[in-house]
Amino acid sequence: PPLPSPPSSTHPSPLGRWAGRVLHLALLFAMSGGGGDAAARFAASALGALLAETSTLPTDVVKVRLQVQQTAAGVGPRYSGFVDCVLQTARSEGPLALWKGLTPALVRQVSYTSLSLVIYEPIRDFYQCSLGGSGSDGKPTYIQRLAAGGTAGGLAIAVFNPAEVVKTQVQTNREGQLKMRDVISRVWAKEGLPGFWAGVKPNVARTFLVNAAELGTYDEAKTRLIPYLGDGLLAHVGASGCAGFTSACVSTPADVIKTRLMNAAGGEQQYRGVLHAGSSILSEEGPSALYKGFLPICVRKLVWCAVFFVSYEKVRSSVNSKT
Repeated sequence: PPLPSPPSSTHPSPLGRWAGRVLHLALLFAMSGGGGDAAARFAASALGALLAETSTLPTDVVKVRLQVQQTAAGVGPRYSGFVDCVLQTARSEGPLALWKGLTPALVRQVSYTSLSLVIYEPIRDFYQCSLGGSGSDGKPTYIQRLAAGGTAGGLAIAVFNPAEVVKTQVQTNREGQLKMRDVISRVWAKEGLPGFWAGVKPNVARTFLVNAAELGTYDEAKTRLIPYLGDGLLAHVGASGCAGFTSACVSTPADVIKTRLMNAAGGEQQYRGVLHAGSSILSEEGPSALYKGFLPICVRKLVWCAVFFVSYEKVRSSVNSKT
């Protein structure tokens, strides 16, 4: 099939229009009462992901650029840190460069997050029933919530890995505006369909850790905070903060490896695989290299989780009250 036309300044790209249609249909389906709470979770997570991703994308662009820069003997890094990367990017490429890759980021985030939230609760309940060992209150344990969150995230991101490959290469480009169709053409020409699943193993590993920390920790923290704060804004913000910080701490090393592998898709292959990438980074750049970009990751996770989970809870409650 022909490749999609490049996005213009006045019309959204095909992927952007697709994401908008998915969100619109999800809201219509949920408000009609079809699918019950699963439809409400889908619509709420799609809208929450749209808001959270748009508001925090600059920190993701900075994080990706910090992770792909490498140091050599006698040559210092291009960016000295988070603030320097923000300032250099804005000065040399314009402020809008901090939102590079917005369309593939939205496609990836809306699709992957919606699927994760729809299947999380069924997987959590399955683990509770099949593994037993529920808490004293009869609810799932923290371990069961972590396992369910990781499983849901890993399954969802394995499907939508191509959008992550495109997003990574658009964000790391510093020479003008790289179009999504150019990335797609280059990867397809050199590696074919498998090229769009470059870095899928560390991506699944990273997303397992991220979703386990985010969904599992948020679910557990909210359950523990509600008796003291009520099922409202304070409990949701507090639980999202716990989820965001935990996610940043456990996922950064896998995120660095994933970013390096995806950035090389369709180009010169520096690493033979996940283990080679991890060992090479450790031996050539030191252990701290596996935590490159931790500050923007942590900032992004705290803000992203707060925006997402507060929006998610509000929309889910509103949709369920009308059906």
